[in-house]
Amino acid sequence: MKGLNLNQLVFFKLYDKDHFILVWQEFWITGDCDGRGIPVSNPNGPLDHELFLLCARDTIKLLRNHPSLSLWVGGNEQTPPEDINTALQNDLKLHPYFQSSNKINEPLKDFSDPSQYLDGTRSYVQGSMWDGFANGQGDFTDGPYEIQNPEDFFRDDFYNYGFNPEVGSVGMPVAATIRATMPPEGWQIPLLRKHSDGYEEEVPNPMWKYHKYIGYSNNKMLDQIGLYGSAKDLDDFCEKAQLVNYIQYRALLEGWTSRMWTKYTGVLIWKTQNPWTGLRGQFYDHLHDQTAGFYGCRCAAEPIHVQLNLSTYNIEVVNTTSDDLSGIAVEASVWDLDGKCPYYKVTEKLSVPAKRTQTIIEMKYPKSKNPKPVYFLLLKLFRISDYGILSRNLYWLHLKSGDYKLLEQYRTKKIPLKITSKIFIEGSKYEVQMLVKNTNKIPDSIKLNLKNHSILSECEGCTEENHEVGLFKRIYQCFTKEDNGLRTVETNGTDSGVAFFLHFSVHATKKDKKDGEDTRILPVHYSDNYFSLVPGEAMPINISFEVPYGVTPRVTLRGWNYHTGQTIY
Repeated sequence: MKGLNLNQLVFFKLYDKDHFILVWQEFWITGDCDGRGIPVSNPNGPLDHELFLLCARDTIKLLRNHPSLSLWVGGNEQTPPEDINTALQNDLKLHPYFQSSNKINEPLKDFSDPSQYLDGTRSYVQGSMWDGFANGQGDFTDGPYEIQNPEDFFRDDFYNYGFNPEVGSVGMPVAATIRATMPPEGWQIPLLRKHSDGYEEEVPNPMWKYHKYIGYSNNKMLDQIGLYGSAKDLDDFCEKAQLVNYIQYRALLEGWTSRMWTKYTGVLIWKTQNPWTGLRGQFYDHLHDQTAGFYGCRCAAEPIHVQLNLSTYNIEVVNTTSDDLSGIAVEASVWDLDGKCPYYKVTEKLSVPAKRTQTIIEMKYPKSKNPKPVYFLLLKLFRISDYGILSRNLYWLHLKSGDYKLLEQYRTKKIPLKITSKIFIEGSKYEVQMLVKNTNKIPDSIKLNLKNHSILSECEGCTEENHEVGLFKRIYQCFTKEDNGLRTVETNGTDSGVAFFLHFSVHATKKDKKDGEDTRILPVHYSDNYFSLVPGEAMPINISFEVPYGVTPRVTLRGWNYHTGQTIY
């Protein structure tokens, strides 16, 4: 993550202690202001070089003792003027002890006077696209920043260099954010203009264009929202956009980690959010509501992760930790739109070395006979000793040259759910702990094989109802030892299948709610969101938020199969 200049002490303190994120710290040089643009900006900026260096040296002294600080960078998409660059190179020269990684485990000997070094422990890079980043020469070899075919991220010719300092994609927020941001004239979804070559160009309304909207199609690929069927209105468009957001950012990161240390050394995503009401790549909008892209990225960025290579259809296990993995296995199950499981496989016992991505097996489905045109693939990486799940990853996929239009009629499916919850209130702060379960029965053909299907193993000699309560208590026993206060909500439904793309939101309860009024309480922290559950599967979800004085919150569950919404609390 690139460092911030505002409230840096708080920023670094949090990252040092809790978040395990390394910071890329830039100085105050940017191509937008120092040598580029129309008209061309001042290439010798800043105006006062001595003042700049005085501030830079103070910043180095302020930040150099923070372990989360990774490296110093002279400028973003630009290098500092020659005199400033030379001064920073001298001030930030490495101590000989830190010039070779081979010395890191050696005892410290003959450490010269530290006052000779303003830092001495971290590298200085003169610009974000120089010295080993992108093509290393300062050319614009970062990006791309637009929608991609998901499988392209995995292809060898997608990106030519080891470290990409910026890559991005789409980031449409939910419909409620659009309504809260723009007048009704801005609620018009893009029109499609068909070209002679068959390309359907998105034509956004003027307000979206002003807000720098990045579209969901380009002249290289089909409209990714259109793969789910033509969007009917703003709500439909934004919901389908969340599906695409999730797929895009998961594939983006999984494509890089698929070649971790064999081709790629790193990647930075531009950007987490827009500093204004922009409709460009983002993980959360200006109101602090996360898009589904955040959860796709979160899934792919697990330190230990199981994934499908969308180009080769090989199942891979990513181990970014410094410890070898052993005594593990992968479970792969395919679920069709009728709730059946036409493919199921558990691998033999596996081991994966530290800091390695390893190909495990090739997915034989959909190469088998009579594959379904649209299906779900659930991958689980688990410990053989206790069936504890280390990584879980669910894909929705279609056959080659196909689409997801069958999911449109899947919206009418009514999949039964059971949500057990407990609410903790401290002043204006709320914490909701839930266990969400798809109560469809597991098909008998695979029930005996799905050892790790539940979050925890079944308890002997108890009813299903008691088991659910017991399971909930065991998951959350670190929070409370109370036996009461549990609330259970069950949704009506008799259909079999996957409870698809479930997502929670928190709202203020209002009796006089106006049509289209945004009642969301933001920000809200979710342990997971935009998730799916196959038959018989359960998942714990934590939600925490703070409410304004006098406001009564309401927690709502929606999903692809639950478009009318269900109040949980």
